[in-house]
Amino acid sequence: MTSSVLPLSSVADGTPTEADGGIPGDAVSSPAALRRFLHGLPGVDQVGCEARVATLSSRSIKTTSKAAFLDLAISMIDLTTLEGQDTAGKVRALCAKAQRPDPEDPSCPHVAALCIYSDMVATARAALGHSGVYVASVATAFPSGRASRAVKLQDTSDAVAAGADEIDMVIDRGAFLSGDYQRVFDEIVAVKAACVDAHLKVILETGELMTYDNVRRASWLAMLAGADFIKTSTGKVQPAATMAVTLIMLEAVRDFRDTTGRQVGVKPAGGISTAKDAIKYLVMVNETLGDDWLNPHWFRFGASRLLNDLLMQRTKLTNARYGGPDYYTLD
Repeated sequence: MTSSVLPLSSVADGTPTEADGGIPGDAVSSPAALRRFLHGLPGVDQVGCEARVATLSSRSIKTTSKAAFLDLAISMIDLTTLEGQDTAGKVRALCAKAQRPDPEDPSCPHVAALCIYSDMVATARAALGHSGVYVASVATAFPSGRASRAVKLQDTSDAVAAGADEIDMVIDRGAFLSGDYQRVFDEIVAVKAACVDAHLKVILETGELMTYDNVRRASWLAMLAGADFIKTSTGKVQPAATMAVTLIMLEAVRDFRDTTGRQVGVKPAGGISTAKDAIKYLVMVNETLGDDWLNPHWFRFGASRLLNDLLMQRTKLTNARYGGPDYYTLD
């Protein structure tokens, strides 16, 4: 995944140029210009959005395709534990599960990443080694984001120094909702710089953004500032991920790539716990973005309970019987 912050050069007539990737050159040159750009985005048709989600949710998947979709969903999971009671032992156990989700079936793919607090990154890094499972760390005073920028940047730097491959940051929702878009933009840029070579997922916390239009604006704001992924939620606020807000974000990354040539990933997180729901999301990705986003480099599920249900469904397809929840570890 490649990423860069769009140049802040100013073009007098606002004409998109090759240098700024198709975004008007003055779009992020000042707080007023950024506001004009974000509020100039097309509004979201709520009725149309929810009707589209309902249509996509009704699609059925054939058995042969379902097997492939289950494996794809497993490979897209950011297996997550973000609790105050997390221990090094629990993290090591999850690292083992992340690498071999079904110990009795070596054909089962590993998950995309393990997502943990920054103080557990070194433990996860040592356990995962070069397995292909990434170490993702939440940072920037997760989940509230209520801390000074210096603290947020130190949090990010500590996680990267300990071996994190990916950083999941939270935006300042208070600043965003009060219209201080420049503050949110500048903070994402600063965190992106602190990530060095680690990829940055920007959590919008859509459950607190109030409107679909705000979800679209926050998506574009994060991408303009250099996000490698945009993520729905922390999982600590309800509602967390929904298909409607995810659809809005999928359309935003599609339009962003059409405009700038830069591809950005999407990660719904929180509340997705069944294989049936995961497949609905994958159908939506396929119908909205096509094959380009149907891999773990560009689409992820943030989940703690989803993996077990995917494994049970996978066992049923393979052996014609459910393994049952008691056959899998509780995460």
